Order: sequence, then structure tokens, then C-alpha cells
Amino acid sequence: MDKRTYKDRAQYNIQAVAKRRKRLKAMAIEYKGGKCKICGYNKYAGALDFHHLDEKSKQFDLSTKGLTRSWDKTKTEVDKCVLVCANCHREIHAGLVQLSAEKRIEK
Repeated sequence: MDKRTYKDRAQYNIQAVAKRRKRLKAMAIEYKGGKCKICGYNKYAGALDFHHLDEKSKQFDLSTKGLTRSWDKTKTEVDKCVLVCANCHREIHAGLVQLSAEKRIEK
């Protein structure tokens, strides 16, 4: 029997990682309330972002590539964030929207 190589399983591994990232993001979105804290958007998970309240406390980015860590590490990082839609996230960074103290408070 020939030794199995990464190349033999590359496509499977790529799909498995993508599936895990999607599942972790869904868990994180549910954990943070399932909708944008500013406007209430909740139609598509891909349009929801995690905005770090304090960039200095950020250990890692929660973009797709960041969602390969354990749930415990992901949850710890998500606790430093507010769930917002992509539009509101861009407006926060542009200085057009401010997060009120009430919206900063999470679980």
C-alpha cells in the first residue's frame, strides 16, 4: 500500500477547514446575539463582522482565517468585540457611527 500524501487529501482538507470556519463563525454570531448591534441586520452571516472595541487588546483577527482556533480561544476573542454588519462596521471605522455605551455592553 502506498503512503498517503497531503496532495491526495488536499481538496478534502480545504473543504474540512472551510466547514469548520463556517461552523465557528455561526457559533460566534449566535453567541453575540445573531444580529448587528447597530441596525439589527441578520439576513446573511457573511455580512456580519466582529468589531474589536479595543484594538490594543486584539490577540488575532476574527476574519475567516482567524476562525481556525479552538472555540475557547475564539470565544475569548469574540468577548472583546461587538457584532455589526459590514456596512455599520465600515461606518464605525470611517467615524460616521459611534457605539453607545449600551451597545457596547454584551452578555
